Amino acid sequence: MKIHEYQAKELLKKFGVAVQDGVAIKSIDEFDSAINYLKEKGINQFVVKSQIHAGGRGKGKVYNKYNRDELLVEGGVKFFGADIEKAKEYASKVLGNILVTHQTGPQGKEVQTLFITEGLNYKKELYLGILLDRAVGKNIIMVSTEGGVEIEKVAAETPEKIIKCWIEPALGLQPYQARELAFGLQLEGNAFKDFISFISKLYNAYEEIDASLVEINPLIITNDDKILALDAKINLDDNALFRHKDYLEMRDLNEEDPLEVEASKYNLNYIKLDGNVGCMVNGAGLAMATMDIIKQAGGEPANFLDVGGSASAETVENGFRIILSDKNVKAILINIFGGIVRCDRVATGVVQAAKNLNVSLPVVVRLQGTNAEEAKRILEESGLNIISADTFADAAEKVVKVLN
Repeated sequence: MKIHEYQAKELLKKFGVAVQDGVAIKSIDEFDSAINYLKEKGINQFVVKSQIHAGGRGKGKVYNKYNRDELLVEGGVKFFGADIEKAKEYASKVLGNILVTHQTGPQGKEVQTLFITEGLNYKKELYLGILLDRAVGKNIIMVSTEGGVEIEKVAAETPEKIIKCWIEPALGLQPYQARELAFGLQLEGNAFKDFISFISKLYNAYEEIDASLVEINPLIITNDDKILALDAKINLDDNALFRHKDYLEMRDLNEEDPLEVEASKYNLNYIKLDGNVGCMVNGAGLAMATMDIIKQAGGEPANFLDVGGSASAETVENGFRIILSDKNVKAILINIFGGIVRCDRVATGVVQAAKNLNVSLPVVVRLQGTNAEEAKRILEESGLNIISADTFADAAEKVVKVLN
């Protein structure tokens, strides 16, 4: 689950991590009170930050929500110093309109929250990220002196500038590892000491909140040699949310694809893609393989949809409903392996769903496993536009053929 920058910083503050202070607002009417609150804390320079689940906000462009040809302002993040009047004018143009960045795509995202923060003077931008390295089963901390830019670009062009440190799960972050990271960032004196404290608290926060990603970009060295998170991106592990039920309140459904939100209501694992072949599969690995073979056959998958190992008639119907809600879908491929679930039960669910939802698109079905022969008979006798397939390749070729 992704959360906004202001929410990430609130979480980190609870663990003593030094972050840029600020106040989130959802209406321009709240702007003055946010500024007054920051002034009372001795802050006299201000930054206005758009809050969306996408990177590249600073280089983005804000367009009128009702007239996408009208460019309102450039930049989704702006420093205004002490000029509160200009900051408020900018905030009024951004709030409620569409911010387009290289990560949002041309459709952009509506800015429903602004983060009014303190403007800080600093002398260096760094990068820091913590995530799980699945290849070795350990958390990895990555740091770089090249902060404030896309880390993917640094990795591609100057990979030697990324320092990596793997953490043993049973031991946690060790003091010598914190020092190695500080040396890698070329820190000295008070900045070196402050970083040791900062990374220790940050790693503790990462583990305690069950995050799958914590990224600080940029991490800054202030003019008085303090280490502080100027930005913060946190992804929370969905599988651990049962331990943090209060975190669910931070979920912003407006930032998620409507079809993915709808699918989550039925415990379906759905991710929308850009193709035209709707996929319904039981099992994440089988779903990935299905998408691969569709592409090999010359097609483009429209989604990842895992209905789970115990797919029922109701599950299949809900899966159909989600897939058909995507107007780009021109054909559907169902690939089920009957292990826990019986193929004949799935076939009955497919027929029932197709009738209930008046499915007119061609549907290619591959069912293998328990009661597969009975399942094929059910499909063949249904009288519906359902094409049976025997193998992976056969299913992919048939669905691409009906598209063409």
